Amino acid sequence: MTRQEIPVFKTREENVAYMNETLPIQESFDLIQRDLLIGGRVSSFYFVNGFTSEETMLKIMDALLKVKKEDMPEDIWKFANACIPYVGVDVMFDFDQILKSLLSGETCVFIDGYRACIVIDCRTYPVRSVEEPDKDKSLRGSRDGFVETLVYNTAMMRRRIRHPALIMEMMEVGDSSRTDVALCYMDDRVDQELLKNLNYRIRDIKVDDLRMNQQSLAECLFKRKWYNPFPDTAAACLLEGKVVILVDNSPSAMILPTSILDIIEEANDYYFPTLTGMYLKISRALITFLTIFLTPVFLLFMQNL
Repeated sequence: MTRQEIPVFKTREENVAYMNETLPIQESFDLIQRDLLIGGRVSSFYFVNGFTSEETMLKIMDALLKVKKEDMPEDIWKFANACIPYVGVDVMFDFDQILKSLLSGETCVFIDGYRACIVIDCRTYPVRSVEEPDKDKSLRGSRDGFVETLVYNTAMMRRRIRHPALIMEMMEVGDSSRTDVALCYMDDRVDQELLKNLNYRIRDIKVDDLRMNQQSLAECLFKRKWYNPFPDTAAACLLEGKVVILVDNSPSAMILPTSILDIIEEANDYYFPTLTGMYLKISRALITFLTIFLTPVFLLFMQNL
């Protein structure tokens, strides 16, 4: 479904009327509108309660309330750059993007006299602490694992691979959920044909929402899937030229391509010497083979001999 682009109106009153008509401001307690006087002009703030950092927002509002009427620039970009003492500031002209940013936790500001919306990224998501995952426990490596917040997961990957070739491409999947999906890869090592194929598949997904986050995305992409909740393993796979897919609200990573040798790996294999790691992999493969084939054959002989 192609979304219709609706440009921002000329006056603040028209913009506020459209926002209040589109959003359940009166019915939903967590959607908040706050009107302030900035430089002699009426302005309207929209934000989601629980997503906005109150301390940061108070500092921004305090700075904006000190702006004088004669200091108000005619251009909204000049206002955003000169009057808002914050890093994450953008200007948007389309209501579709504005609503998506607002519902993602960003603060949207409409100021009388400007035919655009200022979007301030001072959000803070509820998140559990970074801790060792229940699966893939490491004996010698780090004790942190992926969490449900996408930005935290990409930060842990970037912390391990400080290389300019590491690219984290952000996409959006789901007409209703509009779930963020990050495609991570090393530009100088990845299989470009695989990357092109994945890019096409993700952008071509036609689904209303990702109900089960990464599991739903995997069903849309491939019948086979492989997850790993350990950032060190994902970082090692990136350096091997593989592609890592991170989905917001999911504490694991999808690694492509994979083989049977990847499935029998453990996180500790990356911390042991090469010889020890190979010994463990061969032992694990042998045990897997015996478990799958030898046990049923033995049971078959016991029942028929």
